[in-house]
Amino acid sequence: MHIRPLEVDDYPATLDLLVATFAPLFEDYVRPLLGAQVFDHQHGHWEQDYRDVLPTLHVPESGRHAAVAHPADGAIAGLVSWRFDDRPHHGEISLLAVSPLHGRRHIGRRLCEHAIHHLRAGGVDVVQIATGGDPFHAPARALYESLGLTRVPTAVYLGSIRTEVAGTSHPAPGAIRGC
Repeated sequence: MHIRPLEVDDYPATLDLLVATFAPLFEDYVRPLLGAQVFDHQHGHWEQDYRDVLPTLHVPESGRHAAVAHPADGAIAGLVSWRFDDRPHHGEISLLAVSPLHGRRHIGRRLCEHAIHHLRAGGVDVVQIATGGDPFHAPARALYESLGLTRVPTAVYLGSIRTEVAGTSHPAPGAIRGC
């Protein structure tokens, strides 16, 4: 397994990896969970969002770094990005993705260890990694806990506050009631 910095030439294959990795989350879990209106507002352009963020992941002069993993077959099998926080001695692993074709091979662990090594070398004492509490992210949560990180319970709530469908007098589906 070879891990190296993300390069511009990697963008097409890395975008493919991100879409393949996260399509089941967004399309099969988040869309039905949130409903069309809230999903479209929050994540309706999720593929474009990844396309837009990709060039911002590895900008070392800004304290942002990204690396890709290549197994023996040469394909990009995973991506990790990390950044040094404005708070002293604090860093964050901001994105971890492993190709569904390369899962269960400890690539995610190797990528996290790579990022942690660089964060530690840069003076970081505390690292933060955020992930979902849904079934899709269960392997990520298990990985982070196996690395010695502590899960901090949190909750995020989303809901439409529109009382009617735009341009009509019909109630908006899933609108918050009683407000």
